[in-house]
Amino acid sequence: MGWYNPTMALSKPPLLVPSNSWVLRGKKVIECRRNYPLIRRKKENLVGVHFVGCKGILRLKVSASSGEGEEAESGYIEEFSWSSVILPFIFPALGGLLFGYDIGATSGATIALQSPELSGMTWYNLSAVQLGLVVSGSLYGALIGSMLAYPFADFLGRRRELIIAAILYLAGGSLTACAPELGALLLGRPVYGLGIGLAMHGAPLYIAETCPSQIRGTLISLKELAIVLGILLGYFVGGYEIDVIGGWRYMFGFSAPIALLMGFGMWTLPPSPRWLLLRAIQGKGPLQEYKEKAIGALSKLRGRPAGDKVSEKQIEDTIISLKTAYTDEEAEGNFLEVLQGPSLKAFTIGGGLVLFQQITGQPSVLYYAGSILQSAGFSAAADAARVSVVIGIFKSLMTAVAVLKADDLGRRPLLIGGVCGIALSLFLLSAYYKFLGSYPFVAVSALLLYVGCYQISFGPISWLMVSEIFPLRTRGKGISLAVLTNFGSNAIVTFAFSPLKELLGAENLFLLFGVIALLSLVFVVTSVPETKGLTLEEIESKILK
Repeated sequence: MGWYNPTMALSKPPLLVPSNSWVLRGKKVIECRRNYPLIRRKKENLVGVHFVGCKGILRLKVSASSGEGEEAESGYIEEFSWSSVILPFIFPALGGLLFGYDIGATSGATIALQSPELSGMTWYNLSAVQLGLVVSGSLYGALIGSMLAYPFADFLGRRRELIIAAILYLAGGSLTACAPELGALLLGRPVYGLGIGLAMHGAPLYIAETCPSQIRGTLISLKELAIVLGILLGYFVGGYEIDVIGGWRYMFGFSAPIALLMGFGMWTLPPSPRWLLLRAIQGKGPLQEYKEKAIGALSKLRGRPAGDKVSEKQIEDTIISLKTAYTDEEAEGNFLEVLQGPSLKAFTIGGGLVLFQQITGQPSVLYYAGSILQSAGFSAAADAARVSVVIGIFKSLMTAVAVLKADDLGRRPLLIGGVCGIALSLFLLSAYYKFLGSYPFVAVSALLLYVGCYQISFGPISWLMVSEIFPLRTRGKGISLAVLTNFGSNAIVTFAFSPLKELLGAENLFLLFGVIALLSLVFVVTSVPETKGLTLEEIESKILK
């Protein structure tokens, strides 16, 4: 029986009225420190209630029956203070910020690199292939990093993986900034990309496994906001250094001190308690030893005294859940188990979301926003650059909406509403290129609609679902495959855009993206569950089995 979550799926919420004692269908309230009884609404047969008031938080332990023999338990509502969850979120989220920063800074650095006056070097005359390697080198590194995470992530653990990512960020940024010749520059870019691949794998894992379940959606969505803020930071640093001789070195090098802060911060944080328990269940060490480490880690993460009873009880409950889940199975999945059973269902949901995130045209619409804006009348490069910054700010604001609503409205409503808007915006772009060319505001409006809807749906919610949907024992491998799917499909869509645009024309290409968006809407409606308010263990036991 779990703690009652006010957002649980009852047709109407229970009513609270003052009272000193109360009996429900012959079952007495076990404990009511604040004397709040629960009045049963029609159609819900509440079969057990438990009230605990503590630190200004009312928590109810309820099990509800739909009347059809199915009993659904709510999520566990954990007490926490925001001050205790800030650092375990910020340091992993810096990995996302550094990913976004690379996107923003590279756009300015490539301009300076090719300028005879501003490059500050003799090898500025880069060929198209060389320039392409500079721009996409980090993407290739990210692909390799996500592949390396598949076999090694569970061995390393989330914390050590993020420390290694920070080291790679530092090494890649420093090598790129100080590159004496083109070879060093081309080496530094994929090294930085390796950090992206590991960080985009480890950050959502660490945040999801260490934060309270009732704010998991908020924090994972904030990690997406960190990526957007990183893009904006890259734009601003690029704009500030664009007129400086050798300014591209400062653009790439600015990431190094942030990476240093990320590495130091992760060094001070404890390992994920769930990862420690997974290693114990897998037989990688004595259960009691790992249990004590997990209790200590959770106590530190919540700002509680070492070995406190609340943390001990939470760890005990998690151990029971893990033992129950893996009674008849090996706790350590085989190499391909992520493509079998419950893990395959999880990968279908998470992998499907990050795939549709890309093949609905996200890389193309955003990477080619400049040409869309120029065709709409912003002919000067400076005008297009300014509008790109405005779009970046708009992305941040819309991501903030997802941050505020992910744990309130839930994942499915944001996905469904956002994908509907994405499809509409793509059809509008197609119509603009086909027969509305004399109305440039249509292109700008469609672009803003696309960006806004993407940032409240596929942008943050896909990564949120990926971080929480996989079973614990295959979570590392599953997220690795999802990250690989994301970067791989990103690369394919980006590289295929120009040839497809030539073959089909812009109007038919955006029409194709719109049709794919409708297919993704069908996928979300039919296949993506609601995970709001559930603990990771409840997601595994209720949704995947």
